[in-house]
Amino acid sequence: MIPSSPSTRREKVISVRGLRYSYEGGVEALRDINLDIASGEYLAIVGGNGSGKTTLAKNLNGLLRPTSGEVTIEGRPAGGRSVAELARAVGFAFQNPDHQLFCPTVDEEVRFGPLNLGFPDAEIEKHVEHAIQSMNLGRFRKTPPLSMSLGERRRVTIASVIAMDPRVFILDEPTTGLDAQETSELMDRLRIFNEEGKTIILITHDMKLVAEHARRVVVMSRGRILLDSDPRGVFSDPELLRQSNLEPPPVALLAHRLSLLGVPQDVISPEELVFQVLRERGGP
Repeated sequence: MIPSSPSTRREKVISVRGLRYSYEGGVEALRDINLDIASGEYLAIVGGNGSGKTTLAKNLNGLLRPTSGEVTIEGRPAGGRSVAELARAVGFAFQNPDHQLFCPTVDEEVRFGPLNLGFPDAEIEKHVEHAIQSMNLGRFRKTPPLSMSLGERRRVTIASVIAMDPRVFILDEPTTGLDAQETSELMDRLRIFNEEGKTIILITHDMKLVAEHARRVVVMSRGRILLDSDPRGVFSDPELLRQSNLEPPPVALLAHRLSLLGVPQDVISPEELVFQVLRERGGP
């Protein structure tokens, strides 16, 4: 049974009802999606290739329009509203940064969004500076984005979303191409944004990332939502994850193997696992 959404207890920033989406040729990518996302949530949408997670994300900010059903953003139907208008509320960083980059310099790339949305000059400068510093791009201001490394290009696309100051950040596989330090810095920045009230939606296959950062997880398979729960609820059911071609993080798999020794199956961090093993052995 799918647990009740935590968004029922807070203001809904996104609401989806009866969403279906089919690509040209009749390929149905989403079927009967119902989902509420609350202001300030930290949500991961996970699933294997072809599960529909990226298609769902693009329906949440107008990049794709539902075949049927309705998406509501900040209490207003998304249908009939332009992508630019929706981008003020819901920012989207693509999985492939090259699909998003087109300006001759990093500064112009980051500046384009708030400029195109009609922000006052003073606000544009403030948001651009904040975004560039947040993604540690100060030395690249005059650099052509497409000449940069994959990890650097990804940071530019995320900065371009930050500069528009949306209420919701959707990031599709945001750590692909980043090294360990860059990943840690990005996730720390997202945590700060979330603490400041931003809604974070991660589209990812990295279950370790989900276990360490998300507070709610939506598992998708074949265009449907299989489970909507917290990370403990999701990782305590490896069979359900396998239905979506996913594997729990290593620590959760180890906890399952140690369950016969009394270790709980909903362990999601190495620290918890060590504590549980020591407790079962009568240690400190």
